Amino acid sequence: MNNLIVSPAPHAHSGDTVRRNMLNVIIALVPAYLVSLFYFGLGAFIVSATAIVACVVFEFLIQRFLLKQNNSIGDFSAILTGLLLGFNLPSNLPIWIVVIGALVAIGVGKMSFGGLGNNLFNPALVGRVFLLISFPAPMTTWPRPIAWNSSYLDAETAATPLSLIKENGAEALPAMWEMFIGNMGGSLGEVSAIALLIGGIFLICTRTITWHIPVSILTTVAAFTGILYACDVINVTPLFHLCAGGMMLGAIFMATDYVTSPMSASGQIIYGIGIGIITVVIRVFGAYPEGMSFAILIMNAVTPLLNTYLRPKRFGENKK
Repeated sequence: MNNLIVSPAPHAHSGDTVRRNMLNVIIALVPAYLVSLFYFGLGAFIVSATAIVACVVFEFLIQRFLLKQNNSIGDFSAILTGLLLGFNLPSNLPIWIVVIGALVAIGVGKMSFGGLGNNLFNPALVGRVFLLISFPAPMTTWPRPIAWNSSYLDAETAATPLSLIKENGAEALPAMWEMFIGNMGGSLGEVSAIALLIGGIFLICTRTITWHIPVSILTTVAAFTGILYACDVINVTPLFHLCAGGMMLGAIFMATDYVTSPMSASGQIIYGIGIGIITVVIRVFGAYPEGMSFAILIMNAVTPLLNTYLRPKRFGENKK
């Protein structure tokens, strides 16, 4: 017997599916992943593969034995969560820590809320922040980018550009071009701004995401840091903050998560502005050099409020 879903008109089918959208995001991440493999080699592959496999396995086990649900592995959401989690980790992180991060991302960040579509916070960032708080030393030890690096746990380490700013001001910073192409320390997915921008353009062209969140975040960060730079509060240009750390990864791939971001265009712009302001405040005035993850999680919590007060117009609704 077929189950029929009855709903009032109008009816429209866009051809979009969860699987297709998840696959588009995975494809968009390929350029950044190739750059991470080039600079971090074996470590990048081990960390990312471990995160993906662990996320898939944990989602299957939780759905099968705890929630008694049909598994949703085929929608690629667990694979994407694992890939994004790996992108937020150093390439020399021990496997057992990666597995713990995957368990927290899937078990706490996603399945404890009921699975895909119900989670309040971005699962990959929940796993990342948990690891950062629980294992601060290995989570802030960054391998030096070396082309075709074959080392893993014994990789030579180096500070990230944001860490250098906190420690030495503007001294010993990599050139802007090197930051743009990815020749700097950092997590797997945050090193190459140009690769992430290519992925972002692909997502916008395929209408997987809209421009509102990435543009509002990046514009806010550029404007805020520009004011601080003009007032001599900081000694690096806005372009540095746009290319450094997890700015591009967060703005394009993490903050735009369908479930945890607002539905309306106006809500998305406010959401993006909030992320940009909080990120800069943490980076410039906080003790921690990076603030993107915390900013996104904070604004994830504000999303239900934005959805309540800035609801999109219903089809056919008269404008007042």
